[in-house]
Amino acid sequence: MMKIYSCEEHVELALDVTVDETEHFPVLEKLEENNENLSTTCEYCSETAVYMVSN
Repeated sequence: MMKIYSCEEHVELALDVTVDETEHFPVLEKLEENNENLSTTCEYCSETAVYMVSN
C-alpha cells in the first residue's frame, strides 16, 4: 500500500505520483489538526503534513 504525506502546497504532486505509480484513483485524507502526537512532515519539503494520499 502506498502512502504519501503532504502539505497544502504539494498535495497535487502527491496525487499525481500516486496515480502514476498505481494507475488507480487515490484516496485523499485530511489529517487531524488536534492530534498533538502527529509530527509527520511533507515528503517533498519540511512543512507539517496536512494530507495523506494513499491507494
